[in-house]
Amino acid sequence: MVDYHASNSQYSSGPQTYMEQENDWDRDLLLDPAWERQQRKTFTAWCNSHLRKMGVQIENIEEDFRDGLKLMLLLEVISGERLAKPERGKMRVHFVSNVNKALDFIASKGVKLVSIGAEEIVDGNAKMTLGMIWTIILRFAIQDISVEETSAKEGLLLWCQRKTAPYKNVNVQNFHISWKDGLAFNALIHRHRPELIDYDKLRKDDPLTNLNNAFDVAEKYLDIPKMLDAEDIVGTLRPDEKAIMTYVSSFYHAFSGAQKAETAANRICKVLAVNQDNERLMEDYEKLASQLLEWIRRTIPWLENRAPEKTMAEMQQKLEDFRDYRRVHKPPKVQEKCQLEISFNTLQTKLRLSNRPAFMPSEGRMVSDINGAWQTLEGAEKGYEEWLLNEIRRLERLDHLAEKFRQKAAIHESWTNGKEAMLTQKDYETANLSEVKALLRKHKAFESELTAHQDRVEQIAAIAQELNDLDYYDSPSVNARCQSICEQWDMLGALTGSRREALENTEKQLESIDELYLEYAKRAAPFNNWMEGAMEDLQDMFIVHTNEEIEGLIAAHEQFKSTLPDADTERKAIQGIQEQIKTIGQSNNIKFSVTNPYTTITPESIDSKWEQTLQLVPQRDTALQEELSKQQSNNALRCQFASQANVVGPWIKQKMEEIGKISIEMNGTLEDQLTNVRDYKESITEYKPNMDQLEGVYKLIQEALIFDNMYTQYTMEHLRVSWEQLLTTIARTISEIENQILTRDAKGISQEQMYEYRASFNHFDKKRSGQMVADDFRALLISTGNSLGDVEFARIMGIVDPNNTGAVTFQAFIDYMSRETTDTDTADQVIASFRILAGDKPFITADELRRELPADQAEYCIARMAPYSGPDAGPEALDYMSFSTALYGESDL
Repeated sequence: MVDYHASNSQYSSGPQTYMEQENDWDRDLLLDPAWERQQRKTFTAWCNSHLRKMGVQIENIEEDFRDGLKLMLLLEVISGERLAKPERGKMRVHFVSNVNKALDFIASKGVKLVSIGAEEIVDGNAKMTLGMIWTIILRFAIQDISVEETSAKEGLLLWCQRKTAPYKNVNVQNFHISWKDGLAFNALIHRHRPELIDYDKLRKDDPLTNLNNAFDVAEKYLDIPKMLDAEDIVGTLRPDEKAIMTYVSSFYHAFSGAQKAETAANRICKVLAVNQDNERLMEDYEKLASQLLEWIRRTIPWLENRAPEKTMAEMQQKLEDFRDYRRVHKPPKVQEKCQLEISFNTLQTKLRLSNRPAFMPSEGRMVSDINGAWQTLEGAEKGYEEWLLNEIRRLERLDHLAEKFRQKAAIHESWTNGKEAMLTQKDYETANLSEVKALLRKHKAFESELTAHQDRVEQIAAIAQELNDLDYYDSPSVNARCQSICEQWDMLGALTGSRREALENTEKQLESIDELYLEYAKRAAPFNNWMEGAMEDLQDMFIVHTNEEIEGLIAAHEQFKSTLPDADTERKAIQGIQEQIKTIGQSNNIKFSVTNPYTTITPESIDSKWEQTLQLVPQRDTALQEELSKQQSNNALRCQFASQANVVGPWIKQKMEEIGKISIEMNGTLEDQLTNVRDYKESITEYKPNMDQLEGVYKLIQEALIFDNMYTQYTMEHLRVSWEQLLTTIARTISEIENQILTRDAKGISQEQMYEYRASFNHFDKKRSGQMVADDFRALLISTGNSLGDVEFARIMGIVDPNNTGAVTFQAFIDYMSRETTDTDTADQVIASFRILAGDKPFITADELRRELPADQAEYCIARMAPYSGPDAGPEALDYMSFSTALYGESDL
């Protein structure tokens, strides 16, 4: 039982009494009459403002509380609790018992009553009764007021100062003279209900008007009873502080609902702003991913199109288009792909920091889907380049074969010209024996020549077949010409056989032979054929790709030139036979035709072809030397490319290793590391001209149709991919550091903690890969003092490695280490904020949202909230609980 009869005077500064700063009651129980009048009016009005809820009023504060019944009822109303059953008797003992029950209840709330006893209240002691009521006001109306960790009087004063700060002529420093001019009361009302007061029309020199205006508005519109008289306040040098505090506390409680609603609205606005920003990032990601996938979808069919062109010029244009794609169209897409990955990681970090569920892109737009599509693109790209180069080789070979076919066909057709007429003539029917024998010998010589031409016909047919096998675009005309040559050749063979048979039948009748003409013809024909073959070989086109090949052709040509003296000897011997014929004819006075009856090959034609052969030899020398120079130039291009590639390749590899070290080392603050990596990126970018120069050399190599390089292991494709990987790795490193800064700032991690986290992570990152395997991560957790069972460790791994990759990144590690201490909004907090705005209803209406939230965020909620289906819900009721849950995901509730 609390001692209500202690010897200390009431409201004195004793040992830690309740609300120590307020225990300034007059020790001698003396109270300024003006103050007492103000307190009586204020305290009475304050008590009635609560008692009227039970249909009860008091008129005289010291008389109406004497029996303790209304006092107990007052305490029940303001506390919301039931007191002990009161005594209904009319005797003094019953009154004392009731008052003691009230005082006991006050004491149970942590209030230390000093020198206030039940007897004083029952006896109607005004000073003690006012002191008791003031104690009740302090405990139940002022104690719970808290602003920035201050409470009671200081909290109420700070609240008043903040609410009236924007108003001119208002400077609240206390609870007495700061309120005398009435402007502070009007400012409080205007701040919360501006439509009730025209503040600009109030004058500081008219306090009565100001006070009455505020008191009347408060009573009429705010349900705050008039607890003070304007005349008393203006007429008192220093208004009573307790009366002012009591009245002002009524304003605080009247507006506390609005304050709570404002706080709740601010929290919801913050949550919705985060959600709207995240949705914009998600939409940006989806849009960029769709555009990139659409570009890949359009590009792959172009790269997979293997429809060959008919000419080298058309295929060269395809190659140039491909180079333009590589140089102009693809690099921006590489940057978009890298930016997409960075945006995805940044979005996931923001969602994680705001306690939101992870972002799952729509089907087919995951980063892995884009990487898969990109790999398909690069595969198609590699296959397309290989196909282009192979097709150019094929067309080059086809052009060479087609030209060779036309040359050989033209030579053969020239040779066969007139042969059909010769074989079908009937000259042997009117000839004598010698003439027939001559015709027979001539025919045999022709057969020899025909046999010699068999190889050429077979070569022509073989070339035509090869053109067909290589799918030459003009194969129909080649086949038609080849078919014509073969049919003509078969006909010549048949005609030759028929003529030989006729001559042999005639030979039985005619026996005369001219051995010299025959010998000439026999020797001249092979020699003539040799010269024609030599001229054909000297004019033959060639295609080579290496020094060794051209040097082989030069050696073969030199060997051919070494046979020319023997050929010249044979030529002279053949010409000697013709001279011998002339000598014998002249010596024996024989009449013979100037034309050799056995051959059309004249000595003049032999000499002419010999001269042509000798002229073609130096021309062939020149062509071979020019090709040798070309191959030497190609070799120089190979060496030039190799010398640069052998520098660029190791440089890129070195930079990849350096950036790998940078990403796991601790040098300065995260901002320092970010600056260093960005500077490092600039130094890497400055190396781009070396790649461009290498691309230029590679273009010359492709234009020269150089397909291999024995001087280097690096290909342009390999260097391109390595360069893009280097740029992507640097961009990812920058993104990771930015995310670490974002995480550090959002979770309040100090720089020293960041150093400690990084040092611990690097120590257990045995492979220096920027990731820890599960066993190393477990060892790290144990090193920090965590004793982990298998179940608990599996739970933690599910947090830091949700995709079950078996590895833990540094970002996931610091997220885990700091997530328990982070002050983030939760779904429960958001639901509680909506409940305040809804007035404790389980649903909220669109009008309430529009009244409490900014317009854009109100409409955002209305568009996404489902209708509320619970009881007593009207058509405009919205389900804020499911909406709040959806913001965070079910797992967070």
